[in-house]
Amino acid sequence: MTEEEKIFAGRLFDARSQELRDIKHKAHVLCQKFNALDEYDKDRLPIIKEFIGRIGKKYYFQGPIQFNYGCHTFIGENFFANFNTTILDDGRIYIGENVMLGPNVSLMATTHPLLPEERVAMKYNDGHISGSEYAAEIHIGNNVWIACNVVVCGGVTIGNNAVIGAGSIVTKDIPDNYVAYGNPCKPIRPITEKDSKLDLL
Repeated sequence: MTEEEKIFAGRLFDARSQELRDIKHKAHVLCQKFNALDEYDKDRLPIIKEFIGRIGKKYYFQGPIQFNYGCHTFIGENFFANFNTTILDDGRIYIGENVMLGPNVSLMATTHPLLPEERVAMKYNDGHISGSEYAAEIHIGNNVWIACNVVVCGGVTIGNNAVIGAGSIVTKDIPDNYVAYGNPCKPIRPITEKDSKLDLL
C-alpha cells in the first residue's frame, strides 16, 4: 500500500515520505507562481487547473492561496475564495456549487496523533522513523457561505445552503439551511425568509 493509499484508507501515513512530498511539491510550486502574479494577469487563474483535482468553469481565488496537495480537492461551479485560503487536502475535500469562502478560511483535512511518540517518532514497517498523520474527508454542500477566519476540521460535512459565522471552528457536521457559529461551531437556527435583505436593494 502506498502512502497516498494509506491516507484514503484512514490509516496513519508518513507525511514526510518522498512519495507524498513529490505529490505535494507540484501544488506548492504552482501556488507560489499563482501568488506572485497580479490579480488581473490572464495567466493567473488557469494555474489552479494545473494542480486541482477538479473545478468548475467559473471560479475565483483572490489569493494568496496555499494548497497542500491540490489534486485531493474537488470543487463545483461558481466558486469564490477571498484572501488567504489555506487548504490542507491530505484527505479528500469535496466542495459543491456556488460556495463562497471569506478571508482566512482554512480547510484542514488532516491531523496528528495525540501521543507524542506516534506524532513525531513513529517507526514504520521499513524501519525508518518519521512524523505521522491521519486524515478524514471534508464535504461542503451547495450554496454554502463560510465567513472569515473559519477553520473546518477533517471529517466534517457542511450541509447545503448553510452559513458558517466568522471565527468559527467547525468540528461537527452542520445541517442544511442553518446558520452556525462558535468555537466549537454549533447550529444556531434555520435560515428563513425573514433573513431576506431584498429591502436593501
